Amino acid sequence: MHTQPLIFDAHLDLSMNAMEWNRDLRLPLVEIRRREIGMSDLRDRTNGVVCLPEMRRGRIGLCVATQIARYSGRFSKLPGWQSPEQAWSQTQGQLAWYRSMEEAGQLVQLRSGTQVEAHAKLWREATLEQTAQLPIGYLLSLEGADSILSMRHLERVREDGLIAIGPVHYGPGIYGHGTDDEGPLTLKGQELVREMERLGFILDATHLCDESFWDALDRFHGPVWASHHNCRALANWNRQLGDDQIKALVERGAVIGMAFDAIMMVHGWKHLKSKPEDFQLKMEKICEHIDHICQIAGNANHVGIGTDLDGGYGKEQTPMDLDSIADLQTLQAPLAGRGYSVADIENIFSGNFLRFLRENLK
Repeated sequence: MHTQPLIFDAHLDLSMNAMEWNRDLRLPLVEIRRREIGMSDLRDRTNGVVCLPEMRRGRIGLCVATQIARYSGRFSKLPGWQSPEQAWSQTQGQLAWYRSMEEAGQLVQLRSGTQVEAHAKLWREATLEQTAQLPIGYLLSLEGADSILSMRHLERVREDGLIAIGPVHYGPGIYGHGTDDEGPLTLKGQELVREMERLGFILDATHLCDESFWDALDRFHGPVWASHHNCRALANWNRQLGDDQIKALVERGAVIGMAFDAIMMVHGWKHLKSKPEDFQLKMEKICEHIDHICQIAGNANHVGIGTDLDGGYGKEQTPMDLDSIADLQTLQAPLAGRGYSVADIENIFSGNFLRFLRENLK
């Protein structure tokens, strides 16, 4: 195994960071942080851990990159846009950023399993010096579908290369119910997943509340994954997957991406109050979540990496030994120490998601 194996990150909010956090992700991490000194508009200022140079340094050569824009109605307490049309427009601005990064040679969009395999091969065979210059391959995903104004718009985003959709985010949405909410898919949500199946989308089960989760799995017969989801048995919050949900995803052939948000890693984290030091939280904790899924599955074929790093938080809410996304490489030792083979580690780092895409992204 290469001393730094290839990593596939199944969930990064790159365009949100660029467009809403106003970060030039081409810059070195130290420069991004320096430019935010004295800024107080967002709680994670100066604490970001993701940029394109650090992704290259950590051999994170492929990722699922999101568009995200939630609609929040008149009486909603959640942040979001005041109309679905505004949410649609925001996602189109995010798409424009991805296109500009392609033109700059920083990113390359991947639309098929064949393209994914070819780009993974390019990165695997490249030296560390060569990867410093390679474009990062990205697959486009939509986190929360409030911005999809109609099924005609769904066809349009498929043509733009969108490959996966999570129907909801936090709270109630147009298409169903998400984290900290209750209820099945709405009638529009039932139509959405039916059309997603027809158009060949991947269903991202992340953020679906329990009732919407089971409803979606019953109605959608295409490929399913959970891009950034940890285990409820180890972090007791409805945002995480229960053991019955993990088993159902495994039976569907899904891959579950491990998230590195501290609130998703431990019991008892108090939002906006807790600190990683309160739990002596280290990256090795994620190995417990990996183990938990592997024990349910009976193998290491259904777990991957979906960090959600800089997804509205930074170092103030990550393990103490994670200063940069490149530090994902340090997971090799604790995984090996738990008995995972070289092949297992390669599958967790990238192989499982790559296999899933090879089999399901035509």
